[in-house]
Amino acid sequence: MALEDAIDPASQKRDMARSQLRKTGWAWAVGTWFGAGLLRPGPGTYGSVAAVLLWYAAAHFFHPGWAALAVGTAIAAALATAVGIPAATIVARESGREDPGFVVVDEVAGQWIALIAMRPDWRHALLALLLFRVFDIWKPWPVRRLEELPEGTGIMLDDVAAGVLALVCGLVLSRWV
Repeated sequence: MALEDAIDPASQKRDMARSQLRKTGWAWAVGTWFGAGLLRPGPGTYGSVAAVLLWYAAAHFFHPGWAALAVGTAIAAALATAVGIPAATIVARESGREDPGFVVVDEVAGQWIALIAMRPDWRHALLALLLFRVFDIWKPWPVRRLEELPEGTGIMLDDVAAGVLALVCGLVLSRWV
C-alpha cells in the first residue's frame, strides 16, 4: 500500500468495505447460532433460549433416559465449545470487534452445560435458563477473568464457566423445583 493510501480516508473506507464483504460462512453461521445472535434486543438471551429449545425438543423427541440425556448434553456442549472457539475468533476478526454481541455460540455452549443434569421438563429448563443468564450477565469471579483470554477462547470460556456455576446452583435448587 502506498503512503498516500495509508492516510487517504476514501482508501480506508474502501478497505473496511472490502473486509466487511469477506465473511467466512461456516464461522458466521455457528458464531451467530444460525442467526439467533442477529435478533434484537438481547442476542445472548435469544442464543440461550435457542439452546434450551433444542435441548427440550431433543429430550422429548428421542426420549433418552436421564443418563443418556446428560451425556448427550455434555457432548453437545463440548462440541459447541470446540467449534465455537475458532468460529468466534474468525467472526471477531472479520467484524473488527473484540467480543461481538451477535456471537452467541458461547451462550449455547454455556446454556447446555447448565442443562446437563436437569430433568427435561419446563420448570427445570426455565431454572437452568434463568441461572445461566444471571451468571452470564453478572460474571462473578472467576468468570470475568476468563474474558481476558485471547480471541475466541475468552469469548467462549467465560460462558462455559457461567454454565458450570449455573449447573452447580441448578443441581442444588432442583431439589425444590
